[in-house]
Amino acid sequence: MPQLPPAAPRTMASRVQSIFSGSVGNLVEWYDWYVYSAFALYFAPAFFPKGNLTAQLLNSAAIFAVGFLMRPLGGWLMGVYADRAGRKAALLASVLLMCGGSLLIALTPSYQQIGVAAPVLLVVARLLQGLSVGGEYGTSATYLSEMADQRHRGFFSSFQYVTLIAGQLLALLVQLGLQQVLAPAELYAWGWRVPFGIGAVAALVALYLRRSMEETDQFTRHTATTPAQPPNQMRLLLRHPREILTVVGLTLGGTVVFYTFTTYVQKFLVNTTGFTKNQATLVSFGALGVAMLLQPLLGAISDRVGRRPVLLFFGIGATLLTVPLLRALGQAPGPGVAFGLLLVALVVVSGYTSINAVVKAELFPTEIRALGVGLPYALTVAIFGGSAEYVALLAKDYGVEEWFYWYVTACAAFSLLVYLRMPDTRTTSRLREEAQAPAAY
Repeated sequence: MPQLPPAAPRTMASRVQSIFSGSVGNLVEWYDWYVYSAFALYFAPAFFPKGNLTAQLLNSAAIFAVGFLMRPLGGWLMGVYADRAGRKAALLASVLLMCGGSLLIALTPSYQQIGVAAPVLLVVARLLQGLSVGGEYGTSATYLSEMADQRHRGFFSSFQYVTLIAGQLLALLVQLGLQQVLAPAELYAWGWRVPFGIGAVAALVALYLRRSMEETDQFTRHTATTPAQPPNQMRLLLRHPREILTVVGLTLGGTVVFYTFTTYVQKFLVNTTGFTKNQATLVSFGALGVAMLLQPLLGAISDRVGRRPVLLFFGIGATLLTVPLLRALGQAPGPGVAFGLLLVALVVVSGYTSINAVVKAELFPTEIRALGVGLPYALTVAIFGGSAEYVALLAKDYGVEEWFYWYVTACAAFSLLVYLRMPDTRTTSRLREEAQAPAAY
């Protein structure tokens, strides 16, 4: 691989401005993605009118999982595109796809109006959104990690999950607002369409903001030494099997625990604990708000003590605490207790969410970084993260709900084994190696 020429110095103000521009788009992307889960309780009867609540949620959760199946394709296509055309170009494309998916859901008639075409269109919309999010994660992680300086890379890259969680919070905030101004019958009839319309408009705003983003130094330097005929990136990626497997192992436990305590927990509090929808939404909103603030703190800690200790905090905590936390949540006597329990869970999860993006970006060289981060991650999330909610509801439907608790624990334990064996990427970072490489003339 040719050595890269040194990049011109970038001021801290310039870095912050670019990271902000990228992060706003990331927030909108994840708002659009999570609105589906937040409002599934309301729109499930519109698309799947027959059956009890659990059966309707199973149908909507199945389509939620179908959206995840597109994420590997998005990770591959957008990863290749980002590594060839630039991080900025790929981020513009991903937010445009998300806009289309949200608009389609907002405008799709109900099952009673158009029959089976309604859930079919819902699937198409989720496929578009899955393609978008699949490309967004790897490219966004790459962009934030490359835009940050070495001393603060963990801190700045943590804003990927700050904005990801902020997207969830915004979805819940919209839900809380609509619950206050609309009657339940109105929410079931048409109110659930409003947040998807908001998401489509917000995606257009994000598209406009992302047009002003700067390209990263690493990609700009790389293009200066790239041959006219670029190499096959999949072939290059397969030359890094250890790094690919590390991303898979790093992600597997994190994604299952994350989706359990962020997206599924709201349904769990209604369907298992017996809370009202409003109570479940408030508990989730409060705990996620605190968790969002923890991301930069843990990212900054990783810049000082290393990435591995922070990952071990998550791995050990999730392995030991998942079963007792879910048992206690299922029997929580009130929202206050549930909030405290969920907050403990999300503090543990933050050991993964705060730094997983930078750890993956530090594993790969510039020419395949977006693809290397995005594709293995998306494959793992599609198989394990996307199915977590469905597995949980299926276990409940069969009367063996606690099996799911142990399934989540086993996934966390598997990732813990990976964390124990992997090197600390803060000191073995490809990003650092490239920055220190001598100029090539």
